Amino acid sequence: MNPTVLWWGRFDPHYARNAFLMRLFGELGWQVVSFRPRWSPLGQWEAALRPLPKPSLVWVPAFRQRDIAAAAAWARTRSVPLIIDPLISAYDKQVFERRKFDPGSARAERLHRWEAQCFSLADAVVVDTPAHADFFHEALAVPREKLHLIWVGADEARFRATPLPPNPEAGPEALFWGSFLPLHGPETIVAAAQCYQGPPLRLTLIGDGPLLARCQALAHDAPLPPKLTLTFVPPISYDALPERIAQAHFVLGIFGATPKAERVIPNKVFQGLASGRPVVTRQAPSYPEPVIQETASGLLWVPAADPNALARCLTELAASAPAHWQRLGEAARTTFLRHFNETTIRRQLAALLARFVEIAPLDPTR
Repeated sequence: MNPTVLWWGRFDPHYARNAFLMRLFGELGWQVVSFRPRWSPLGQWEAALRPLPKPSLVWVPAFRQRDIAAAAAWARTRSVPLIIDPLISAYDKQVFERRKFDPGSARAERLHRWEAQCFSLADAVVVDTPAHADFFHEALAVPREKLHLIWVGADEARFRATPLPPNPEAGPEALFWGSFLPLHGPETIVAAAQCYQGPPLRLTLIGDGPLLARCQALAHDAPLPPKLTLTFVPPISYDALPERIAQAHFVLGIFGATPKAERVIPNKVFQGLASGRPVVTRQAPSYPEPVIQETASGLLWVPAADPNALARCLTELAASAPAHWQRLGEAARTTFLRHFNETTIRRQLAALLARFVEIAPLDPTR
């Protein structure tokens, strides 16, 4: 009989991380059952009233810290392991990213105690980068033995290497997509556009979020170089994203200077690498050391929040030959396949699950 995992919480099943891991569970022979309570704090009572099967383990997915306590209470009464995949720290986000609460304030301390308590209820805590593992251990007191790395990666069936498009007279396109959050540093992209001095180049920023209006105002306040085009585009669907990346020549990652930006590798970087596009992004210790040291990784590093450095990098890219872009794109795809491929992530997940549930060994050819 196949093991069963109960995905618990008011999560978005279409979010890339969730959809990807749910699919991998299925490929590993697990039955996936979802429970989405109407109100997170009372989730265990609602679950008790439903005919839910007793699972082999309970999984609380990304961003659902509010569901952990109820999931833990329900799992504990049934002697079922609980694994959480928070992806971020709510304390980190509110205090150091959004600066909603001052560090050391009473509200920040309450949030810190609450999140640390939530994490302590789990039998395992999934992290997406080694830097996040360090933060969860040092800031939230999660024991090292509870932490387990699973890269975010990208859906290889969707994000595939495609030929570079022709280089039009308006220049190659550097593409950014995201939620315009502080960790993304979209203002750095706009400032880089304003000090750009290279050949024709198109910068396209897709998405919406807290910093969009500020970025549009910045772009309006200062003139752009005559050879550069900056365009803001509304959000597009996840299904449309692979084709849109295929129309671009380069991918822009993140450039924020927040502590959280040092700890993440965002979806857009994995998706850009998987699509075989050179990725320009900020330097960060979140990447595997071999990737950081690799001289031909397809990743072009710039300092955080440094528009001049980003402008210089884009100038060099735009001024180089399309054959160089192609080589960088091939290196990017190689980096993805070598370090972040689906087989690696499937094995990371399988190793974690094997700590709690005995199942048939993973086919080494998969």
